Amino acid sequence: MFKAIRIFILLIILATVIQQTFLDKADLDWKSNFYVAVYPVNADDSSEVGTYIKSLTRQDFEPMAAYFAQEGARYSVSKSRPIEVQLGDIVSEAPPAPPTDGSVLSTILWSLKFRLFAFNHSPKVPVKPDIRLYLLYHNPATSTRLSHSTALNKGRIGRVNLFGSNEYAKQNLVILAHELLHTLTATDKYDLQTNLPAYPDGFAEPNKAPRYPQDFAELMGGRVPMTETKAEIPKGLEQTLIGEKTAREIGWIK
Repeated sequence: MFKAIRIFILLIILATVIQQTFLDKADLDWKSNFYVAVYPVNADDSSEVGTYIKSLTRQDFEPMAAYFAQEGARYSVSKSRPIEVQLGDIVSEAPPAPPTDGSVLSTILWSLKFRLFAFNHSPKVPVKPDIRLYLLYHNPATSTRLSHSTALNKGRIGRVNLFGSNEYAKQNLVILAHELLHTLTATDKYDLQTNLPAYPDGFAEPNKAPRYPQDFAELMGGRVPMTETKAEIPKGLEQTLIGEKTAREIGWIK
């Protein structure tokens, strides 16, 4: 009896995953824009970060929405504003951190925990969001390096590590835009060992001659290639482009 119940539950989970996968792909026809809710989190519980996140407004995220409008126009996306960003209330608890052991089981369990967290920690915003991103702000005075951010296509949620300071506002939006596209099935286009953009898909202008230095970073490539062994972090979204492979992954090219 117990075995039959377990098989029944597994079949329900499988059907749900298949249905969600179908819906995710259907959404990428871009007949409607995506509403994104961003929820600030004081990751290190510092007063400096607390003051910073209380000062945030929706306008602080408008450059990202404008960026996607500009890039979408380059690919003739039908929606003039493919992404709309809404600033949600501060969330007092950080979402669960991804596992470090790399096992499939740990990753699946973490994914389920993260989705449960998002279900229980999604303060209302004016329009029901399609994507929920939790912005974990850190004090740059005490955290000199940020941990890797993570976003899931299933459930369209993200855990994004950022610096809680105006000095890093423009670079924060680059990281945020990168993770947002992960929720829309875009893949990383850099070498995980070296952080160097992978040629050609990780290059904003792969056909540029000479190839180096590049002027822009491909958003999912993460950095501006300067030489074969050196790449620089873009100063802001204005120094990034969405490449053709990424555009195809998110449905901007059929």
